[in-house]
Amino acid sequence: MLPVSDPPPFSKPKSVEILDRKHSVFTSLKPYLSFHHNRRAWFFLSVLLLQLLLLLSAPSLPFSLSAVTAPSPHSSAALPNITYSSGNAGEQASAEGILSNPKIEEKCPYGKVYVYDLPPLFNTEIVKNCDNLNPWSSRCDALSNSGFGKAATGISRIVPEKVSGAWFWTDQFSLEVIYHNRMLNYRCRTLEPESAAAFYIPFYTGLAVERFLFTSNSTTEERDRHCNLMLNWVSDQPFFKKSSGWDHFITVGRISWDFRRSKDGDWGSSCIYMPKMRNITRLLIEKNPWDYFDVGVPYPTGFHPASVADVKLWQDFVSSRERHTLFCFAGATRGFIKNDFRGILLSQCYSEPGSCRVVDCGGSKCANGSSAILETFLHSDFCLQPRGDSFTRRSIFDCMVAGSIPVFFWHRTAYLQYQWFLPGEPESYSVFIDRHEVQNGTSIKSVLDKISKEKVKSMREKVIEYIPKMIYANSDKGLEGIDDAFDVAVEGVLRRIKEQEGGYKWK
Repeated sequence: MLPVSDPPPFSKPKSVEILDRKHSVFTSLKPYLSFHHNRRAWFFLSVLLLQLLLLLSAPSLPFSLSAVTAPSPHSSAALPNITYSSGNAGEQASAEGILSNPKIEEKCPYGKVYVYDLPPLFNTEIVKNCDNLNPWSSRCDALSNSGFGKAATGISRIVPEKVSGAWFWTDQFSLEVIYHNRMLNYRCRTLEPESAAAFYIPFYTGLAVERFLFTSNSTTEERDRHCNLMLNWVSDQPFFKKSSGWDHFITVGRISWDFRRSKDGDWGSSCIYMPKMRNITRLLIEKNPWDYFDVGVPYPTGFHPASVADVKLWQDFVSSRERHTLFCFAGATRGFIKNDFRGILLSQCYSEPGSCRVVDCGGSKCANGSSAILETFLHSDFCLQPRGDSFTRRSIFDCMVAGSIPVFFWHRTAYLQYQWFLPGEPESYSVFIDRHEVQNGTSIKSVLDKISKEKVKSMREKVIEYIPKMIYANSDKGLEGIDDAFDVAVEGVLRRIKEQEGGYKWK
């Protein structure tokens, strides 16, 4: 499914010029290389000859055997692909035995990342207090296993047995733990801040504020406390002072709007509006499309492959699925919202039982995914994706990982959010139906019925092709040769920092 790039060319043979130089040196010394001469002179000249030969041959000695990963593209139209990637510097031959070429770009073309060693107050202590992170239930299971959560038991009846171990009950708000763990093992991490192009702040922003978001009597000081303390600590570091933070970045496991409180009586924290945060790039599951320093990254899904073989097996599986339902919807109504759009979608689905499949997620029975949701997406050509509590929802990625084609009703649900991770041409992988038309009576089934089988096949292939960019691998060092969502996000930040160096930043 994923194309393999051509291996780099072998090292060039020794040049004729170098061989001629060696020959001329040997010829000039030949008269002296005789046992008729003084034995001591013979020994001296032999040593000299050996040194000269080594010196002249040094430029032609092959580099250590390794394969090189071509830099992954990040333009919206770029396709993910598999390349043979090398190990760390100093490793010997790769499994393929391909000679490296010094002209091929290095694995870290945009520089390396330094990870701050923050006080435990800002990350590990938050996880240790997982029982008290929200007022309803413990978050310990959700944050276990490096943020992936518990293994998705019982899912083997739906997915191939060989890949069932790659599925977990992953919480949609566990992004900060997942990124921190991967960053500590990132191939482009440096332990020397002087050599860093970017600086990662492993602050669990969303987890720190979660308890206070849902406690009715929490104060604005409580909601801002961790962020204020973190910014005071980071802004005191010499490399932050040097750049005013424009080469620093952070992960935020909640939506941008949870951190944009402009008045004391409003919802959330004011973390993003704090002056010291202004230049820091923020990787969020939902961004403010008009804030340069917000970058939207995929919600964590339940699929975390440990190898390239897992990815290929899953892509083949969803590609060959027989899908007997035209479209589906997994979600719950929002009864407190007047003219709830989700209610309209559910009504249309229930009125077309032969064409639409419903998973009613009233209550919390669909939290962090479920077997019923995955099975429904696997059976359907299209999946309806209205806005969630905000403009985005995790279901977008659950749907696409299952090879189902998303149907959007708001541009801000995906098109203005995940440009680094989704195809640049929306019509190549998705369907857009204006919500106002649906509210005025347009039948979703009639719109989808008009799409040809050839077009459906093409869109599904595009969705499946982009699956690697939507998932977070279950491997400390990522997948050998594939850029997953973590790789795309971090390299994108590094690239942007390099391109904007000395350029765009607030005054």
